[in-house]
Amino acid sequence: MQASPTTYPPGAVRMRPMLDALARNWWVIMLRGVLAILFGVLAFIWPGITLLTLILLYAGFAFADGALSLIAAVRGGTPTPRWWLALVGVMGIGVGVLTIFYPQITGLVLLMFIAAWAVVTGILQIYGAIKLRHEIEGEWWLVASGVLSVVFGGLLVAWPGAGALAMVLVIGSFAIIFGGLLIGFALRLRKHAAVRI
Repeated sequence: MQASPTTYPPGAVRMRPMLDALARNWWVIMLRGVLAILFGVLAFIWPGITLLTLILLYAGFAFADGALSLIAAVRGGTPTPRWWLALVGVMGIGVGVLTIFYPQITGLVLLMFIAAWAVVTGILQIYGAIKLRHEIEGEWWLVASGVLSVVFGGLLVAWPGAGALAMVLVIGSFAIIFGGLLIGFALRLRKHAAVRI
């Protein structure tokens, strides 16, 4: 006997476990966005920054962003799969630790680590948005941040020999736009969390 599909009365709130888990922690995603914007602004206003200093600064950002992603994955409170968010967190922490504790690695190698992190993180965010597409309207914020991250990583791979000024422009611009997209997504999650209360 085939079970009938679940129907919801008018005005009822549907169960959306993955979205609900993220919405409860919207503030963590907001912090990621604010941190990215602060990093981007700092990259632009810091006079005479060297490429190595910029990369180390970015490593600190990657570490903090990874820690916040891991918190969002662990604090979900439901058994819904959030492995993609946890993987984003572990990768960010890994890149941050590797870069900070092994600064003797050449700037080019560090740049390639950051590029790889950006590409994989972007792909995972796009995956997360695809998983959320049936649960929320406006998942494009997460898709856009993922695409931006992949493009950013691709730019770093395509022009690894660019000067420090060019890297400041690319990395700083990426961080500010990425942060804005994350904040937009966090506000969508906050709106959903308010509706659920």
